[in-house]
Amino acid sequence: MNKHVKPGYWGDSVDYRDILKKIADIGPTLEANAPADEEAGELTKESFEALKPLRFSHLMATEELGGAQMRPTEVLQLIEAVTWWSGSAGWVSMVHCCIGAMSAAFLPDSAVERLFEPGSDNRFSGQGAPLGMLKKVDGGYTLTGKWSYGSGFSHATWSHSACFIDDGNGKPAKDADGNVMVMCAHAPIGEHEQLGNWDVLGLKGTGSIDYSAKDVFIPEDLVFPILSAPPQRLKELFSLGIVGLASIGHTGWAMGTGRRMLDEIAKFARSKSGRAGMLGESEKFWYDYGRAEANYRAARAFVMEVWGDIEASAEAGKMMTTRQISLVHLAKAQIHEVGVDVCNFAYRASGGAGLRAGVIQRTLRDMMVAANHFTIAPSLVTSAGRDIGGLWSDRTWQFYDLIEK
Repeated sequence: MNKHVKPGYWGDSVDYRDILKKIADIGPTLEANAPADEEAGELTKESFEALKPLRFSHLMATEELGGAQMRPTEVLQLIEAVTWWSGSAGWVSMVHCCIGAMSAAFLPDSAVERLFEPGSDNRFSGQGAPLGMLKKVDGGYTLTGKWSYGSGFSHATWSHSACFIDDGNGKPAKDADGNVMVMCAHAPIGEHEQLGNWDVLGLKGTGSIDYSAKDVFIPEDLVFPILSAPPQRLKELFSLGIVGLASIGHTGWAMGTGRRMLDEIAKFARSKSGRAGMLGESEKFWYDYGRAEANYRAARAFVMEVWGDIEASAEAGKMMTTRQISLVHLAKAQIHEVGVDVCNFAYRASGGAGLRAGVIQRTLRDMMVAANHFTIAPSLVTSAGRDIGGLWSDRTWQFYDLIEK
């Protein structure tokens, strides 16, 4: 293992500002390739090769594992920066980042020593809905199932797939309390069949395909329980759990999308001819733009406040609380809702220009797809509101539900 020991909580081997500079360097390539990515239904080779050296799957892994051990607020800005250039590239980057963090957080030492061994450059993709089944065999399990939405799957090296344990009769096994056990299994990407089925409105270049497994052997140490896995390292930060870590990626993506649309419509309005010229002279447009800018900045500031508090707790040796996770969900939902409003405003203001292929049209489509993701479902905001309002103050988050303790 690549040992790096330091006294602080966060890593110092990688400066996120250096990665921001690299993103700025490759950004024009990502933007230029975005139409080809959409046509291919996944990132083209040129897009992927530009992103690969950034090692997003290692951003939140510990330095001991060869990762960057980066602060969440820094990771948010990196995902935001990639997304500004290309929504699909940002989406694949955030998926690889967050699932890499989950693998580095919850798998035992014997597993992470293989997945994050020195010189390796593994990337992780998969699906968190339990659509497969594990059967116990000597030394581990066999995995069979079919999953959807494997974003960046063809560019990953390891899968991360939610599944049940077969009770011996083809039904999900239950624990001592009568609860169904949901597990997360890891397998080499090559052990799966990639099924395609990614003909969609937006995020077309993410390659979020269906994939399947048939009796794939999974060593026992490459499985962990999704709902109750204790963090194996950085225990304070990773006490956020699977959903908390996923929230970093979705939140950062929405930050980048909203920012790009605001920048794009402002650039359009500064043009001197046609509708853009008239728009630039419109008092109503600049008023609406000002309000959109203020709403976006307020939502982004809320995000950074919430995650800054989480960082402070981790540094102080405190595990994350129900209230902190509720605020994570609220901030995530708010930056998406503001992003939807921003995109609708910009699209309507752009007139016919927004109808045609280009950044405004593509960003609108990407945002509408992201806004339908189950990670920002209305039920999450409702539960968070009940917690913060004091109605459900005796509950705790388990996956995407706020349950009684």
